[in-house]
Amino acid sequence: MHPATERFADLFTPKPITVLREGYDRRRLMDDVVAGLTVAIVAPPLAMGIAIASGVEPERGLTTAIVAGSIISALGGSRFQIGGPTAAFIVVVYRVVETQGYDGLALATFLAGLMLTALGFLRLGTCVKYIPHPVTIGFTADIGITIFVSQLADLLGLKTGRLPGEFVHKIEALAAALPTFDPSTIAIALLSFGVILGLRRWKPRLPGLLFAVVAAAAAVALLQLDVATIGSKYGGIPRTPPAPALAIPTWEKLVAILPDAVTITLHAGLESLLSAVIADGMTGRRHRSNRELVAQGIANVVSPIFGGLPATGAIARAATNIRSGSNGPVSGILHARFLAAFVIAAAPLAARVPLASLAVNLAIVAWNMSEVHALSHLLGHAGWGERLVLVTTLLLTVFVDLTVAIRVGVVLSAILFMHDMAEAVEVEAHDGGTLPERDLLERDRPDEPGPRPAYERALDEDVVVCRIHGPCFFGAANRRAQTLGRIGDRPRVLVLDFDGVPLVDTTGATALKTVIDEASRHGIPASSSPR
Repeated sequence: MHPATERFADLFTPKPITVLREGYDRRRLMDDVVAGLTVAIVAPPLAMGIAIASGVEPERGLTTAIVAGSIISALGGSRFQIGGPTAAFIVVVYRVVETQGYDGLALATFLAGLMLTALGFLRLGTCVKYIPHPVTIGFTADIGITIFVSQLADLLGLKTGRLPGEFVHKIEALAAALPTFDPSTIAIALLSFGVILGLRRWKPRLPGLLFAVVAAAAAVALLQLDVATIGSKYGGIPRTPPAPALAIPTWEKLVAILPDAVTITLHAGLESLLSAVIADGMTGRRHRSNRELVAQGIANVVSPIFGGLPATGAIARAATNIRSGSNGPVSGILHARFLAAFVIAAAPLAARVPLASLAVNLAIVAWNMSEVHALSHLLGHAGWGERLVLVTTLLLTVFVDLTVAIRVGVVLSAILFMHDMAEAVEVEAHDGGTLPERDLLERDRPDEPGPRPAYERALDEDVVVCRIHGPCFFGAANRRAQTLGRIGDRPRVLVLDFDGVPLVDTTGATALKTVIDEASRHGIPASSSPR
């Protein structure tokens, strides 16, 4: 087999094939059944809650978890990835649905799937490592804040109608609706919160989210409470998904939806690869980032055809999958199958689920996403540049747009990095009588074949040795040239020592050539010494 073909196969072989090649027996299958069932128990409240918070019907979240989750596990490059709708998409999906409707969201998701697939085949999956940590913390913290704010209406039972997408206007609408709070809804929310915290403390292995939803639904039914439920607001959950369909867009629609498609692409790629990296850290395995992007792309192409939402890797569900004993992607495939069985068998019961209990689940997810500890650490211990990037990214995500925030954050980080690199460069100048000890020792080494360096031949002459440290790139080129230009009395020989220069770009080379040309015009021979 040709080496290029082998390399392609290594990069793009789906993980299920790798796992089967290693050997798969009945014991592994049973472990994966248990893990898949555990994740399937946790997933429904989150999938429905994410869909509702995104401004669409709850069944769209379940459809995404079933369709996209199955594809991501079957075709992905991570052993333990669990795909589906995630809270990180809520802000983006809500805004697209508000401005373009669900048809616009479906088209944007479809285009994002094509982009993700292309990025994977172009082997750009490793580019996620170039997103600076303060940028990641900034936009994920803002998403968590925005999600929490969007859940306040369901947590308090406020009569708000559909909330606006802009953060400031949303706050204004919630503040205006505060007098309409409902005590029964608040009581259900507190009950759900208490069940989750109690189980997390005394029985952490039990699915607290599911128990909270069941307890809240039982309380509403037994006490005949008049609170909003999935049935009262959405009419329940259909047992079968809608027929495959995707509207043929006009050119104007494509142009209008393209920025949203780019945002979804960026979101899905970042979160899926971040989830895969976290799973690797928990298990010691290695994922195939480009194969993972291809699987995410295919999943996002198929999901909107069946009425689903954008999908990506779900960090919390992947961690649950690992802790439940998963051996590989079979558990993820089974998780999607169990979810489908849940929809068929228990869809009528979902109508009784109070919206307040789902809002509690998402509020807890929002708190976890806010990265409070990471935020406080960066703000308290990082340098001024990283704090500036963090705050800028967070504010732009809140008041402008997520894509703009990431672009500005990355560019600002790059500028600050170049500034730091430029400040780190040094140019040491030594005349013949003050050469450092290292040069004096090298002058006395035994004779070697070939001509001796200029500064060794001219140590007793009027010679200046300039030792350069650091990368000679465009950000530091002028600074180097100015430093070299400030050498005092013009020597008879100028030596440029590049021993400490790891790289030279075109701008740096041009600046150095200017220094050499200037020396030549004054009759000073210049020599380079690349040790």
